[in-house]
Amino acid sequence: MTNLILVAQAAGQGSGMSMIIMMVAIFAIMWFFMIKPQQKKQKEIQKFQNELTEGTEIVTGGGIHGVVKSIDLAKNTVDVKIARDVVVTVEKTSVYKDMGTPIQK
Repeated sequence: MTNLILVAQAAGQGSGMSMIIMMVAIFAIMWFFMIKPQQKKQKEIQKFQNELTEGTEIVTGGGIHGVVKSIDLAKNTVDVKIARDVVVTVEKTSVYKDMGTPIQK
């Protein structure tokens, strides 16, 4: 009976190390399939926002499609033409790349 208890305790000690290895493996999988691609996408969006020029077709975070009319770097805002004689001012950080939706200019 005593030998059986000692064998069970020895087996329990080994499972702690395998549990740590399993946790590290799960974190590594999450890093490569979830976190890293999201960071790459965020860098691409930030690069697009920094390279904005007048005339660029964009989509705002609220889903409004338009054309960049002017950029105010001091206030970090962008004036966006969304219709004939309609211009709205939005934060530069809420501007995303347009995927080629035709816009009347």
